[in-house]
Amino acid sequence: MEPAYNKILIADDHPLFREAIISVIASGFEGSEILETDNLDSALAITRAHGDLDLILLDLNMPGMRGLNGLITLRNEAPTIPVVIVSAEEDKQVVLQAITYGAVGFITKSSPRARMTEAIQQILNGNVYLPSDIIRTGKESPQGRSRPEDHPISPETLNSLTRRQLLVLERMSKGESNKQIAYNLNIAETTVKAHVSAILRKLGVHNRVQAILSAGDVDFNQYLKR
Repeated sequence: MEPAYNKILIADDHPLFREAIISVIASGFEGSEILETDNLDSALAITRAHGDLDLILLDLNMPGMRGLNGLITLRNEAPTIPVVIVSAEEDKQVVLQAITYGAVGFITKSSPRARMTEAIQQILNGNVYLPSDIIRTGKESPQGRSRPEDHPISPETLNSLTRRQLLVLERMSKGESNKQIAYNLNIAETTVKAHVSAILRKLGVHNRVQAILSAGDVDFNQYLKR
């Protein structure tokens, strides 16, 4: 991998895990500058001092976080710096809430090294990373099972999408970026962006992640045959 990103903050209060993440970044993203902290107050101070951070890897349970409240505080302090949650938590609703509150990815601490590297690369490329095993298997707390973003897309709504929009949505659901979709469908990236905006509007969702989650069980072949 090319060393295109060189300043990453690891905010986690477990020294051994910080060492593990540092090893992942050092081997997968050569030339990166790595900063470390073990609490939210320090993370906020580092963020203020280093406005050129390319990525923050944030533990949900370190001192000062108070769960997702710490994420919200950090996003308010530095809205332009991508934040990825790295946590032992594997509850589907926590993952979805983290994305809703502004995280661009969620990496579980049980992830293999190769998957962590892939996830970080995907996020640095401008995409959102979700742990597909949790999203698809539906590990969640009982009280969260009626969240709107878990509702599948109705056949009527799918039929309202043009063929090109269906193709774009299908590739979105595979985790492809706008650039990848443009290449694979042989269309301009600006055209892809226009299709994505139209898709979000027709699905009645607010962002790309909600669209991807809604399309999780769609059989696109069925609708593309028409």
